Amino acid sequence: MKRLAYIVFLLFSIFNFPGNSFAQSTAGLDQSTSRTVEDGGSGPYKAIMLSEATLPTHTVFRPKDISVFGSKNKLPIIAWGNGACANSPWEHVNFLSEVSSYGFLVIAIGPMPKEGERGGGKSTSSQMTDAIDWAIAQNNDKTSPYYNKIDVKKIAVSGMSCGGLQTLETAPDPRVTTTVVCNSGILGNIGSGMPGMPALTKEHLTKLHTPTLYILGGEKDIAYNNGMDDFRRINHVPVFVANMDVGHGGTYRQPHGGEFARVATAWYQWQLKGNKKAGKLFKGDPSGLANPNWKVEKKKIR
Repeated sequence: MKRLAYIVFLLFSIFNFPGNSFAQSTAGLDQSTSRTVEDGGSGPYKAIMLSEATLPTHTVFRPKDISVFGSKNKLPIIAWGNGACANSPWEHVNFLSEVSSYGFLVIAIGPMPKEGERGGGKSTSSQMTDAIDWAIAQNNDKTSPYYNKIDVKKIAVSGMSCGGLQTLETAPDPRVTTTVVCNSGILGNIGSGMPGMPALTKEHLTKLHTPTLYILGGEKDIAYNNGMDDFRRINHVPVFVANMDVGHGGTYRQPHGGEFARVATAWYQWQLKGNKKAGKLFKGDPSGLANPNWKVEKKKIR
């Protein structure tokens, strides 16, 4: 029954996606193509959300000033898939802006939402690959502002709910170096026939080849059983699962993306930037994240 409820929830979400609001853009930015979310994040690089003319099908989150990035300090790539496989990142802008403010190039599926817009539409996993391809091409293009500023050897695929399934579908790409699955998990050996969602079976988990993080909303999360079942089945790569009792909606719309953003950002810092201090959140016995707010388990991570 829980699996059926999860399927119904995802299908309903695909066709009935709600809305959100955004902060005003900072002075000097073109409001039609860029905007500052909240205060630009709490990280060392204030972030902006923008629409790139060379990738209008996606929304880019990146530090506002990229002149500080170059050969010795590059921007790792994070490709993001949205809840309900929606073709808009509106629900996650606080979260994605916060992550970006720590020095990441985040590329979310879907055009940049206008102020207060309830973005929707349907997306596919291939758009996550498009994001990676675009970033690599920009890094190699001498006419691009991103030329030689992107770390094309450090790439994460990440997503929430149905976007988490898109993440898992894309994760076998050999260019991917880490995977983050939020409020999601493979439903089971259901084959195809679920419109709007990647038709993955549990056997797909054997294709994962990178350290993988699951962030779930505890037992109230409709994806909890599926995500925890994924975790139990993954034994060939390092894997960490963190549960916070907030349900399927997570903390994405809280200021600076809430606790989910804090944990995800630490994982990205560790896996994509080699930040050992951030890695302490996941290493050790117990791990640094183990506290009354979080229940954690891990494999192949000391």
